[in-house]
Amino acid sequence: MAHAVESSGTQTATIGTEHTLATPATLNTRVLSVDLTNMAIGDVVELRIYVKVASGGSQVLYTVATYAHTQIEDAVISVPVPMPYGGQFTLKQTAGTGRSFDWNIQTLE
Repeated sequence: MAHAVESSGTQTATIGTEHTLATPATLNTRVLSVDLTNMAIGDVVELRIYVKVASGGSQVLYTVATYAHTQIEDAVISVPVPMPYGGQFTLKQTAGTGRSFDWNIQTLE
């Protein structure tokens, strides 16, 4: 199985705003990786993954993971998510001071 980085970047969070990191539209299995190194006491971040389960259908929430305060393990890596019709990856900081988060989406082929 080969894999590649499909997209990457740095997201500076605005408290209360759900920021779209990527919206892939093709068939693939994907993994979200986020660096939470910049989190501090009082910060809360939600990482969400949406999928389309039918061609032409709407994106539906697959999973949401919430992280609070400083992290012992700074790298967060999702389970592989099959996306037959694409999906969406988002980051939402709900509390604390807006931080910058490096992220990437990897494809598994």
